[in-house]
Amino acid sequence: MKMKLLLFLCCVLRVSADAQHSDLAISGCSDSDGEVMYALDGEEMWYADFDKRVGVEPQPDFIDHMTYREGAYDAAVANQQICKSNLGNSRIGMKDIPLEQDPPSTFIIYPREDVDLDQKNTLLCHVSGFYPAPVSVSWTKNGRNVSEGTAINRPFPNKDGTFRQTARLDFVPKDGDFYSCSVHHPALKTPMTRIWDIDLSTWQTQPGVGPSVFCGLGLLVGLVGVAVGTFFLIKGNKCR
Repeated sequence: MKMKLLLFLCCVLRVSADAQHSDLAISGCSDSDGEVMYALDGEEMWYADFDKRVGVEPQPDFIDHMTYREGAYDAAVANQQICKSNLGNSRIGMKDIPLEQDPPSTFIIYPREDVDLDQKNTLLCHVSGFYPAPVSVSWTKNGRNVSEGTAINRPFPNKDGTFRQTARLDFVPKDGDFYSCSVHHPALKTPMTRIWDIDLSTWQTQPGVGPSVFCGLGLLVGLVGVAVGTFFLIKGNKCR
């Protein structure tokens, strides 16, 4: 599987009296894929979705929304044409120089929220330390492939030049279910897989058990104290 990706990174530090912020712009392409994305302080603020042919602003509701200039998507499409032209010229000049490949160094799976049975939640599969980008991720539930309710964000650069991505699976936890996340990358001979299962005995504490135990221990200690006090009171009276 051949995968050649050229990424052009631009990072500008903007300093104010209150704080220091990092503004990042990424534009890159390959034979079959492309990416244009803007980020602020490590968070995606805008990216071009070339499949849906729109610009997307994946910003959470709790921040002041930032809107990018009109025509940003059209500019991203134009940049892709330039990128692919440069890619072809670079291949001729470098004469198919071998591509560096690094497998993921970090790979974890975990739920976004505290797990409650029959309550909607999201499983996150975080992959980092790989090169080149992107990775692809597949999910299973109880050993069967799952595609509904899945998504993955755009590759984001780490400071060492590698990349990270996070895949998501919306699910409703039920006792006994188990899920797997598999990562596919050219540097891996076989996919990397992590499994997450729902086990009440390991992640859920039965309500009321803790307070009952402490109350029981307190009552026991109190009774022992009363018994000891009574014993010494009787023994003292006999000695008079």
